[in-house]
Order: sequence, then structure tokens, then C-alpha cells
Amino acid sequence: MNKKLILALRELGKEKGIKMETIIDALKSALSSAYKKNYEANYENRIDIDANTGEIKVYKVLEDNDGSIESVNEVEVTPDNFGRIAAQTAKQVIRQRIKEAEREVMYEEFKDRVGDMVTGIIQQNDARYTLVDLGMVEALLPRHEQVVGESYKHGERIKCYISDIRKTTKGPQVIVSRAHTGLIRRLFELEVPEIFEGIVEIKNIAREAGYRTKIAVSSNDKNVDPVGACVGQKGSRVRMIVDELEGEKIDIVEYKDDAVEFIKNSLNPAKVIKVLTDEKEKFALVVVSNNQLSLAIGKEGQNARLAAKLTGWKIDIKSEEQYEEELNEMRVERQKRKEKDEKTAEPKEVE
Repeated sequence: MNKKLILALRELGKEKGIKMETIIDALKSALSSAYKKNYEANYENRIDIDANTGEIKVYKVLEDNDGSIESVNEVEVTPDNFGRIAAQTAKQVIRQRIKEAEREVMYEEFKDRVGDMVTGIIQQNDARYTLVDLGMVEALLPRHEQVVGESYKHGERIKCYISDIRKTTKGPQVIVSRAHTGLIRRLFELEVPEIFEGIVEIKNIAREAGYRTKIAVSSNDKNVDPVGACVGQKGSRVRMIVDELEGEKIDIVEYKDDAVEFIKNSLNPAKVIKVLTDEKEKFALVVVSNNQLSLAIGKEGQNARLAAKLTGWKIDIKSEEQYEEELNEMRVERQKRKEKDEKTAEPKEVE
């Protein structure tokens, strides 16, 4: 260790963003361990490093008679060839600190990026997860964040949503998703300038990844149609998103403050005749024409299920015929109760 090496450490510290004090402290700790190991010293020692000249000295810390250590009571025990050991140790410490600093820099860069959309290249695919190269770091795309039916081929470029950043001893572990609703939001922000600029607002998203997504949008400008802005001319904007999602269906509906209107819109493409609501229970009975029932419910109930997620209401859908039958049954039952009540009523006394 000499002044030249100290200057090199300072330059390296500046380049990698590591404080000189941090390097010196780490070096002292490593040299203390190296001294004990190489010289079989079973006593406490203190390492002194002159930050200007690079000179290193080793001190044996003496104990008082009662066994307590007094830092002022010490003697220098620097070996003649300790410079060689110091140089080797310094190299190891510097390498370690550089690795740690680079990991910290990567973590700092990614820790605030949860919620961002990134483009990566597929590197590896196995039963547990897919590795996605993001440039500075490889991200994990776990099975539960993948979309059923999608295949990820080596070298293929894909867009992902950063769902989590974890700090590990090997650096930041970035978790990405293809199934998160946030990916839908980011794709629309990318393809629809009105959303990016805040003219059109995404109110809510309901998604069953790989199958269908419903997105509710509203406009902050009365002259801008929110649904039309998202669809684009001849469907150009939404088609780009559908292609990125490998054919996933997307229903874009207009958000309404009025619950009845919003529920009607949410069941698109089905046409709704009437909606009866229970505000307290947040329950809605939806009536559609007979030929619209299967469309309103959707395959395996998907359309109704997504509409419920989108609106936050429990939704029951009936055809006109079912609704009328139930109404008639209720009328008959009410009439029966009325007649029964009249028969069981006590007769009035005749004066």
C-alpha cells in the first residue's frame, strides 16, 4: 500500500460511487482478519491506514489485568512483509465493494420502477419461470405471472409489467408480469396519446389474462369521445394492443357515474333493456331480450363476471321471458297471500 494506490482507490471510488471511508473501513476489517489468519494471532488487533500516504500499521491491543480492553494501551506489531498481504487483501476488498456498489446502483435504478412497462428479450424458459433480459439485469417472469396459451421463445422481444423489485445479496431481483392489469394500462398509455396526456382517463380494468379484458374510460374533455380515442381510426389503436397480447379480446366501455348506465355499458356487447339496483347491497338485476341472454352472460359466465369486477356490483342477468315469469309467480304468490289473509281475518261483530 502506498500513496499511488490510495489515489487509485479514490478514483475508483468516484467512478463507482463508493465513499473512500467505506473502502478504508472495509479494508481495515479485512486486514484485521488476514493478520490473524496469516500470523496465527489470537489477540485483538487494530489496523491503522494513513489515507494520505497509504501506510499501514498493525497494533496489538493489550488487556488490563481485569481482562478489559483499553484502546490506548497497545503496541505496534506490523510484520515486515505485511505490505504484500495488504495489497492482495486490498484487491479482494475492492472487487467485493465494486460488486456491492454495482448491485446497489442497479437496485436504486429499479426500486422506483414498480408499475413501469419494459421491453425485454426472452433468454431461458423452464417449468418455474422465464428469464427476460432487460439490459442491465435479468428479470424473472414466474409461471403465475404468465398468460395461459402464450409461448415464450428464446430471442423473442416482449413487453412486460414490473410487478415487484426484491433486494438480494446478488443484486436486485426484478419480477415482471404479462398477466397484470397494469400491463393493459401501460399499453393503452403507449398507444393512446389522449390517455398519456390525461384527456382520457382509465377508471378501471377487469381482466382474465389471455381471454378477455374490459376497460372503463371517461373523458375530461366533452369534445373527445373516450371510447373512440381508445379504439382509434378503424380500430388501429386497440388492434396494436390486441396483437401485443396475442389476440386477447378487449372491450372498451364508457364509464358513467350513474350506476345503472355504467352497468349497462359494462355488459357490452350485449344490449340491456333494464337494470334494477339495490344500492345497499350493491346488487343489480339486469334484464336483456331473450336472444341477448347468452351474449350478456358470455362463455362460461365470463362477460358477466368481468362486468361485475369492472363495476364493483353483484350482477344477476335474466332474459325478458325469465323476468316476466318470475314477476307472474310473484303476483300469483302475492294474490294467494292476500286471499289467505282475508279468510283468516276475524269477522266483524254485527251491532
